[in-house]
Parts: sequence; structure tokens; C-alpha cells
Amino acid sequence: MTLRASEFYQPDRAGPFDVIEDVPERAMVVCAHPDDAEIGTGATVARWVAQGCEVVYVVCTDGGGGSNDDEMTSDGIVPVRGKEQSEAARVLGVKHVIMLGHPDGGLEDDRVFRGEIVRAIRTYRPDTVFCHDPHRINGFQHRDHRMTGTVTADAIYPYARDHLHFPEQLKDGLQPHKVRRLLFWGADHPDVIVDVSGGYVETQIEALSKHASQVFGLNDESSDRPRFGERLRERSRRAAQGSDFDQGETFRQLIARA
Repeated sequence: MTLRASEFYQPDRAGPFDVIEDVPERAMVVCAHPDDAEIGTGATVARWVAQGCEVVYVVCTDGGGGSNDDEMTSDGIVPVRGKEQSEAARVLGVKHVIMLGHPDGGLEDDRVFRGEIVRAIRTYRPDTVFCHDPHRINGFQHRDHRMTGTVTADAIYPYARDHLHFPEQLKDGLQPHKVRRLLFWGADHPDVIVDVSGGYVETQIEALSKHASQVFGLNDESSDRPRFGERLRERSRRAAQGSDFDQGETFRQLIARA
């Protein structure tokens, strides 16, 4: 989707954030559109990959609704956005990108979509999953974001965990899997933070720049709008205020019961 101010949303600090210091062996990012992952958690992904975490992307739509070019068609933009997403993931070190290919703007909270996320979780078996916060109410949020966040949370608990849900997947050799931690980005009330100082925000910006069909003025000094790159830097600096590091990414955390 085209980058907008709301995508850089960073709420005023409500209190000290708990710092996530452990890096899992495997993590998954579930996002609605190409470029959402880089905006929401690109710096954290860059850091975790550098520290040995294997990260997989699940991109739920084809991005066919994301163009500011009046002459562009959905059929024309879809392959462009797929290529851009692959290039952005490569910058961050993400080796696996699953494109579910649902129509942009057409995600529904249904069994088919839920089963796709359950299958991805049971296949790649992440400890931590990142996703849109479906409960954000401070400002507009794309419907696809809400659908993705809701379906992903439900897929984690109880569907991917319990063997009586989607039993046909067990016949395919997939076993139930319990995700330990769910991290929502874009939350109204985040409660945890990852230290992304040390160049990881710059890697995030480089990755986001690969979405050239969507991101304009990322580092354009002549742009009348605030540069998107600087807005990412400012978001990370604001998140880290009061911490003993310079830049951070914040999330709302859910921890599964043992």
C-alpha cells in the first residue's frame, strides 16, 4: 500500500517499555500488503536476522490496489510489487517470502484465510510472530490490516496449536505448533521495545526504498513533504526516549501460556 502518515504512527509514551533482549531461532512476519513488513518491523527483523534468527514473511495480498499512478492497472502493479517485496526482503536477510495472493482490499476473516496462516505457522514453526494490531483505533487503519491481525491471532490460538483444528494438515505431515509470542506493531498502547540502534533503521530504510512504486521522497531532499526516511528515524528515536539506547521499535506483546 502507499505509505501514509498513519503508517509511521508512534503514540506518546505511556510509561517505560519492557525491553525484548532474547532473539528466537525462528520468527514470522504476517502482513497484509507488500511493504507493510518493512514499515512495521523492518529494523527489528534486520537486527534479529543479523543475530542468527531465521525470519519468514507471509504477505497476504497481491498489492493490486496500491498505486498512485492513474494509468496503472491492478494487473500491471501486481508483478511489480511482488518483485519489490522480494528485493526488500533480501536487503533484510529474509530468505523465505510466502505470497498468498489474495486481492488487495479483499481479505476476509474466513476459514480459507485462517487455514493458510495456520499452515504457514505449522510449516515454519516460529517462536515469535509479528503482525498488524487489529485493535488500533487512534486513526484510520486499512481493513486488510485489521483482517490480517485478527486472523493471525486466531490462527496462533487456538487453531495452529490444537490438533483437532485443520486435521487435514496433519495428514499432510504438519504437526500442531505453539507460538510463544505475538508482537503487534502499530499499537495504540505498546508495552515492549526492541533496541534497533547500530544501523538497523538504516537497513530498514534501504529495504523500504525497494518499494519504489509506493515510496516517494524516501531520502529526497527536494521533496516538500517530510522525507519518509527521516520520519522512520524520528519514530525510532521517539520510541527509545528514556531508554539507554538511541533507537527502538515498539510492539504490543502477547505471551502464550506454557
